[in-house]
Formats: sequence, C-alpha cells, structure tokens
Amino acid sequence: MFGFEPIIFIIIVINILYVTFFTLRMLLVIKGQKVWASIISMLEVYVYLVGLTIILDNLKDPVNMVAYCLGWGLGVYLGGKIEEYLALGYVTVQAIVNPYDFELPRALKSQGYGVASWTADEKSGRRTVIQVLVKRRHEQKVVKVINKMSPNAFVISYELKNFQEGFWGKGTL
Repeated sequence: MFGFEPIIFIIIVINILYVTFFTLRMLLVIKGQKVWASIISMLEVYVYLVGLTIILDNLKDPVNMVAYCLGWGLGVYLGGKIEEYLALGYVTVQAIVNPYDFELPRALKSQGYGVASWTADEKSGRRTVIQVLVKRRHEQKVVKVINKMSPNAFVISYELKNFQEGFWGKGTL
C-alpha cells in the first residue's frame, strides 16, 4: 500500500502541470494577454481531463490523495515562480528623497529610464519626489539605484493595468 507506485508520480506530475497552467492562465488574463491565456487554457484543460480520468480511477488509495494534494501545492509554487520570472507588465516606482536631490533623477535618466521629478511639501518640510515607469522586470534595478544613491528614501511601487501613449508611450519602454 505505501510502496512507491508509478501512479503516485503520474498524479503528482499531472497536478503540477495542471495547477501551473491554471496559475499562468489566470495571471495572463489579469495582465490582458487574452491570446496567450487562451492557448494556455487549452493545454490546461487537456492536462486536467487526463489527470481527472487517472485520479478518479485511483481515488481509493489515500496515498494517491496525498499525491494529488502535493502536486497541487507544487503547481501553485511553480506557477508563481514562472510568473516572477516572466515579470509581465509595468510598474511605477515612486521615491520620496531628500530635498533638491537632482543627482538621482539624472542617474536614472542616464541609464535610460524615463523619470519625472518634482518638489513636494510634506510634514517635515520639502522633499523631492521621483516617479519612474518601467517594465516590471526592471523594478528591482531601479530600486537598487534609488537605495544606493538615497539610502533614506521612501520607496513605493505599484503595478499598472494600462496607460495611454503620450510622453510615456509603449514604444519608448
């Protein structure tokens, strides 16, 4: 009963594939990538149907149920890791730094990033606000530059759903 059987491995692998495809499809839909989401969904449903057939034929053994759960958890993890690697979409990185810090925007611009900066008033006085729109895969590079040049900066970033062409057109990113 508790010896290794090939069916256990098959259940785990099928569930990893299914849940990974499911996770990626959902992320692609959220990111507006309808064509890729549709392609992934076809693979997802095929793997699901194959897996469902195997699992329903072998549900009496509790080890198979554990294998199913293990595959599900690993699929969620793998889907998340793949999404991190793909880093789809855009983010805005905003930093509030020391007043009149003009070197940081210059440094970011010299690295090819579009930067908007302005002076703002806050509770403790004047500060410089820097805003950078970047592809998500470049977010950590921008944050590292900010932290290196302005270690006390208050930094936030948030994902964008869409934006219009204008100054920050998609062709310039």
